[in-house]
Amino acid sequence: QVQLVESGGGLVQAGGTLRLSCTATGSFFRIYGMGWFRQTPGNQRELVAHTYDGGRTNYADSVTGRFTLSRDNAKNAVYLQMSGLKPEDTGAYYCIADVVSSADKPAAGRYWGQGTQVTVSS
Repeated sequence: QVQLVESGGGLVQAGGTLRLSCTATGSFFRIYGMGWFRQTPGNQRELVAHTYDGGRTNYADSVTGRFTLSRDNAKNAVYLQMSGLKPEDTGAYYCIADVVSSADKPAAGRYWGQGTQVTVSS
């Protein structure tokens, strides 16, 4: 199994910054992709940013230029640096990890964190 633990959410004024962190623990062979989704009020869950090993990072158009995704493969961690926050960024942010299995570690697929709340006041 894979567990994702998120931190860094909170309340911030418009224009402010927050940094979300997520670390994967458990028994797994390898994580080949990590990223963040969010669910804002009244909307479906949407991709914020995601990266695969050896690939580029994809960002939602709404956050391009304001948010930066980074990974620490040695720590099985992913971070989301958010700047220029807007009230419409308010929502629950979910970390995801894409896991590949091996013969002795069968965990595979996409795993989700519990979510961390980001609230941006105007």
